[in-house]
Amino acid sequence: MIKIPPYLKKGDTIAIVCPAGFLPIEKAKTCIDTLQQWGYQVKLGKTLGTQFHYFSGTDAERLADLQEMLDDKNVHAILCGRGGYGLSRIIDGLDFKAFKKNPKWLIGFSDVTVLHAHLYQQIRTASLHASMAAAFNDGAAENEYIQSIRKAIKGQILNYSCAPHPFNKTGKAEAELIGGNLSLIVHLIGTKTAYQTKNKILFIEDVGEYIYHIDRMFLQLKRAGLLEGLAGLILGGFTDMKDTVTAFGMSVTETIQEHLKEYDYPICFDFPVSHDKANYALKVGVKHQLNVSSTRVSLREVKSEE
Repeated sequence: MIKIPPYLKKGDTIAIVCPAGFLPIEKAKTCIDTLQQWGYQVKLGKTLGTQFHYFSGTDAERLADLQEMLDDKNVHAILCGRGGYGLSRIIDGLDFKAFKKNPKWLIGFSDVTVLHAHLYQQIRTASLHASMAAAFNDGAAENEYIQSIRKAIKGQILNYSCAPHPFNKTGKAEAELIGGNLSLIVHLIGTKTAYQTKNKILFIEDVGEYIYHIDRMFLQLKRAGLLEGLAGLILGGFTDMKDTVTAFGMSVTETIQEHLKEYDYPICFDFPVSHDKANYALKVGVKHQLNVSSTRVSLREVKSEE
């Protein structure tokens, strides 16, 4: 059974840390203000606003900052300030003993996929794949995607829909939802953190890759068996894709579809989970219903029986 962390109530504390890339503190100001307006206390980690080359601190500093928030009984959720790269360098040094006794929502995406996968596979605890601190800027704090974080951490049952896509495969599935960034999911193959995908609904998104990289990563997913036996597959945004000087010959969507022709489970393309603005909060590890019809796609959280 997957453990669902307690949902937040007014006055609870949300910590903001940067366990990977560097984020200037001014870029987190709107996020901090918004969380406080929602009624939460905010605790800032030492890694927010600090920099060590590309990272928000040395490996030891980033590990210590995240570890402190994992251990702190007075912290009820941890929001990662940004992704980038760096969690793979510290994941094996984290101690989850205190976290297991007092689980809390861990929020983020992109490089934070490493943590989502580790929490799901090793700690058996749900987490929240969602936008991070900088996404609150430029008036975005009021949009439906940032507001979905608010709904999720309060414990509202999440229910999303999107338009059909010509490459979709219709069908229904009910299973635990797992996933995240394609590059990181592939990166984790062969490690103890790697997702075990059989009988799960898998969601995938990526950003800034060459089309042939996407082709190669889907081949790796297929050869590693991660596309076999899925309950369903959700393809999110594949944004800012690049092509080689000699064109690959297919769009990124066509490239992905080519790899999925042999599977008969429900598949939807262009679901609003991405590195772009369209990025709904998704509860990793929680059971969901996916319904892909010719006219509509819906993804609805299944209410826990606990």
